[in-house]
Amino acid sequence: MANTFKVKTHTAMPDTAGTFLTLYTCPGSTTAVVIGLRLTNLDGSTRTASVQLVSDTSDTETNETVTLLKDAPIPAGSSIEVLGGAKIVLQQTDVLKIDCDTADKIDAVLSIMEID
Repeated sequence: MANTFKVKTHTAMPDTAGTFLTLYTCPGSTTAVVIGLRLTNLDGSTRTASVQLVSDTSDTETNETVTLLKDAPIPAGSSIEVLGGAKIVLQQTDVLKIDCDTADKIDAVLSIMEID
């Protein structure tokens, strides 16, 4: 098994407010550990952000879409660390999605470790 550290970034997202944007999809035959997620407000006003984990993997139970962060306020020109204290494990095909109350106002930086 190989462990590979990766960073996934997306600038000025989402393209449309109210529509979750896919930041990361865990590849097949891979497990990923989320090390941290930082969201930065690019706007001059406070914005709110939400994060979802969409999971359709099934070992002995059925996983579903869950909210990891809901309408968290990010002050103008500031950033928040999301998931920095708790490690989240993603299985193949799990998807991490992000939304903001206004289009094109949030930068996202996701640090992960993929295990092949």
